[in-house]
Amino acid sequence: MKLFFREMGAGQPIIVLHGLFGSSDNWLTIGKALSEKYKVYLLDQRNHGQSPHHDEFNYQVMASDLEEFIREQEIKNPIIIGHSMGGKTAMQYAVNHPEEWIKLCVVDIAPRAYPVHHDSILEGLNALNLVNLSSRNEADKVLAEYVQELGVRQFLLKNLNRDSNGFSWKINLPVITDNIEIIGEGLSGKLTEIKPVLFIRGENSNYIKDDDFILIDQCFPNAAVETIENAGHWVHAEQTDRFMETLTNFLNK
Repeated sequence: MKLFFREMGAGQPIIVLHGLFGSSDNWLTIGKALSEKYKVYLLDQRNHGQSPHHDEFNYQVMASDLEEFIREQEIKNPIIIGHSMGGKTAMQYAVNHPEEWIKLCVVDIAPRAYPVHHDSILEGLNALNLVNLSSRNEADKVLAEYVQELGVRQFLLKNLNRDSNGFSWKINLPVITDNIEIIGEGLSGKLTEIKPVLFIRGENSNYIKDDDFILIDQCFPNAAVETIENAGHWVHAEQTDRFMETLTNFLNK
């Protein structure tokens, strides 16, 4: 799997993994800020962005994609940052390859299993008839029947590609739909040594609850958890300055 990636800056390598329905574009602002001191790689995970589509879609294969990328780019001792689905990929890679990284930052996701909660989003995306679609505004009107939040719709509709042949999905919507339960699965295994790990959560998000702290400590001994006030699941976009301050403090330790 040859993942699409964006590369910027120089120095200690940092790899950033986006969440479900996202892409490397979502992390450009953070990537540019980090690139002032670090060599930053923003990846599109399989079935997302400009990376290839594949029928196999689970955390073990996505962790293997990351392993392949690190090996082919000859990256040594990276810092790995992952948001949501990307956080689970990062955790799985970290557990599978504990000697191949130096720091891990997981953004607003816990190592536990999650029930399927993207039903309305998937229903709305699948309701779009791309063959007859005439504009993004039309797509937004259809999607609004399933997803009320304008910001979420705008985020989702970034996955629409338009060329001379009309509209198409950047994401592999059928495979994501068929495997959505797998994407909710918990981490397989745990880290067998103490390494620097930080979990960052949004105050208004329910993805990392206080009850998850026990499991986090079991999977990643002595991991720290920081809460960003007035932020939801997209912590890095909603409170960019506070997120960068928290992340920078972790990186500088």
